[in-house]
Amino acid sequence: MARATRSQTIRGHLVAGGLVDLGLGETTQKAGPDGHDFDGFSTRQHVDENGTLVVIASAYGPNWVRTLAEITGRLESPHVKCTVISDAPELDDHEVLTRWATSEELQARKAAEEQRQAPLRKQLRAQQAVEDAEERRLELEAAGQSGLF
Repeated sequence: MARATRSQTIRGHLVAGGLVDLGLGETTQKAGPDGHDFDGFSTRQHVDENGTLVVIASAYGPNWVRTLAEITGRLESPHVKCTVISDAPELDDHEVLTRWATSEELQARKAAEEQRQAPLRKQLRAQQAVEDAEERRLELEAAGQSGLF
C-alpha cells in the first residue's frame, strides 16, 4: 500500500516551483479549468481505489495545459519524488492524481535518465580526450622549443 500524500505538502512543492496556488474549493475545482483569469493550480485530498490518501492537483487559467505540464514536471522531479497519474477514471482533463513514488518507480526513472544521458556522456568524454591530446601535444611542442630560446 502506498504512503499517504497530503495536500499541503504537494501544494508547498508546487509553490516552491513557482506555480500560483489559486486556493479553490472542491466544487470550483470540479467545475473545470475555464473562467479563471490567471494560470495557477489547486489541490484537494482524495482516497483512491486502494484506500490510500492521495492528492488531486488541478490546473486552471487561460493556459491550463502548460500549467498541468509544469505540475507534472515539478512533482516528478528527482528531489520531490512523486508519481503523477493523469489517466485515472475519476479525473477530468485538467487534473492529475499525485502520490509518493515507490522505490521501484524511482529506480526506473533513474535508469531511464542515465540511459537518455549516455550518448551525451560518451560525446563529452570523446571531446575531453581530444582536448587533452591537443594540450599534451602543445606541451610537448613547447618543451621541445624551449631549449632554442
